[in-house]
Amino acid sequence: MPNRQILGSLRTLTASIRGVKVFPADLKYTAEHEWIKDPGSQADSVRIGITSYAQEALGDIVFVDLPAVDDEIDSGAVVGELESTKSVSEVYSPFAGTIVAVNEALTDSPELVNSDPYGEGWLFEIMPTGSSVELLDSAAYEALTQS
Repeated sequence: MPNRQILGSLRTLTASIRGVKVFPADLKYTAEHEWIKDPGSQADSVRIGITSYAQEALGDIVFVDLPAVDDEIDSGAVVGELESTKSVSEVYSPFAGTIVAVNEALTDSPELVNSDPYGEGWLFEIMPTGSSVELLDSAAYEALTQS
């Protein structure tokens, strides 16, 4: 197993302690089970992926359909799909803006979403130009997953 896959597995393992999910505190979350690197300012692009909770619910990811670079996106819009052995799930954009990058590695290795959801398994980056959906901190997201 390559070193980055081992590191991803360790990150996912440390995110689950005795069945209790621990979500990274340096990220923001949506009710649609996506994580967002804290945007800080509108001048920076925002990286988005799905949470460990979401990838576990989906099961093994076998195909990823992502938006194209330069696509203009509305807040809350469907921007892609994740196909797993269990189902197909839509991916939403938590921000209005322009897609500035997509994770090309997922074309050949969609399993990165499972093995390293907070690292190598990121989905896309967007340059926010407008409103966002409500973002949750890690404690609020954890409470959402337990309700």
